[in-house]
Amino acid sequence: MENIKENKMGVMPVRKLLITMSLPMVISMFVQAMYNLIDSIFVAQIDQNALTAVNMAFPMQSLMIAFQTGLGVGMNALISRLLGEKKPQEAGNAAIHGLILTLVNYLLFLTVGLTLTRAFFTVQSRSDAVISYGIEYLSIICPFSFGLFFQICFERFLQATGKTVHSMIMQGTGAVINLIFDPILIFGIEPLGIPAMGVKGAAIATVAGQMVSMLIGIILHFGFNKELKLNFKGFRFSWKSIGRIYSVGVPSIIMSGLLSVMTYLMNIILKGYEETAATAFGVYFKLQSFVIMPVFGMNNGIVPIIAYNYGAMRRTSGEQIENDNSDYYSARITKAVKLGIIFASCTMLIGLLLFQLFPTFFLSFFNPDEKLLSIGTTALRTLSWSFLFVGAAVVLTSELQALGHGIKSLFVFLVRLLVPALPLAWLFGRLWGLNMIWWALPVSDLLGLTLALIFVKNVNKKVLRR
Repeated sequence: MENIKENKMGVMPVRKLLITMSLPMVISMFVQAMYNLIDSIFVAQIDQNALTAVNMAFPMQSLMIAFQTGLGVGMNALISRLLGEKKPQEAGNAAIHGLILTLVNYLLFLTVGLTLTRAFFTVQSRSDAVISYGIEYLSIICPFSFGLFFQICFERFLQATGKTVHSMIMQGTGAVINLIFDPILIFGIEPLGIPAMGVKGAAIATVAGQMVSMLIGIILHFGFNKELKLNFKGFRFSWKSIGRIYSVGVPSIIMSGLLSVMTYLMNIILKGYEETAATAFGVYFKLQSFVIMPVFGMNNGIVPIIAYNYGAMRRTSGEQIENDNSDYYSARITKAVKLGIIFASCTMLIGLLLFQLFPTFFLSFFNPDEKLLSIGTTALRTLSWSFLFVGAAVVLTSELQALGHGIKSLFVFLVRLLVPALPLAWLFGRLWGLNMIWWALPVSDLLGLTLALIFVKNVNKKVLRR
């Protein structure tokens, strides 16, 4: 095969490449999931109202992450494709547009945090204590979220060129900072004159970790990411570049945002039965992130591999897939997806077994009362059946995104997280009570995986001729 100073994403054996690209991200996501989990465990020691409030803040935090990671998917798909097509100047230009859009995202959520926080919690809860804790928490998280947004931005710049070890360093350091400051700021250290700040301390620890991660990401990008240069002097704003980023990014934002919408609306449905059920639902999401975040880490390694090889395939043969080089790159994409599905499915199967066998053990970390223990045990065992379908669905939807079929990915997520999940939850609850509500998610995830398989089969025939 012609070798023209090809990036490792185009020449390294796929299995080795996937490990090289994904392992640092898996470790990083694992660490992030662990500090999110431990954050909730510490808050639960204050009281159950504090835990409920932080869980109810989760949709807002997830929405922030959705907006920025969706933007990151669009940036990475475009940047990796341009690098695969040997257009480094255009890739740098796309990255600068990503920085501008990151600032826009921050300003949007700064405004939301300053104006809508009370209404956000009032809809979800009738408890004055929960609402008070929640406002206290988000009043810090939203205004100081610039650390989160620019952390993700520079993390994606590093991922786009295959520098996942550097990405792991920045994420891991931020997570460690959060872990250190969490107990100190929540409970205080009297001999050192550090007061106990409770929920406010948890929020400060979170934004501190994000800011440190952002600063390290900036240093690592400008110090080591030589393939992606940010040339501000020659920069020209282009609505076309914005359109190319968001053609992939908007569906991804909507897809990720659907999790926030689903969680928020589920909390409202559950409030009609028992507010403790909303707490149990929040605990489940914190625990399941410990299982699924490594899958997302692996998936973040797959996306630039697919996008780069797709760009290289187009470079060698234009729109027609005719020659040996195109077959080479196409085969690399197919193998990366298959390996990703195997890893994701095995990881989720282990998670399913753990949730089925030890739900009480996991709940015990959250200082549960008898009601939370009872409702939570049923919720964990039922909801975790989704794990059978989620792993493969995540990989397949990311393949659709990387190949430029973001709208199809959006339909898969709509089926998995919104329709029919919420109508089914409402219906199951009305017909059979609280315990049946949990089955709405596994049913919807099964339907989502089925749809993803149909879409990928059709796209592969057209794009990869496989």
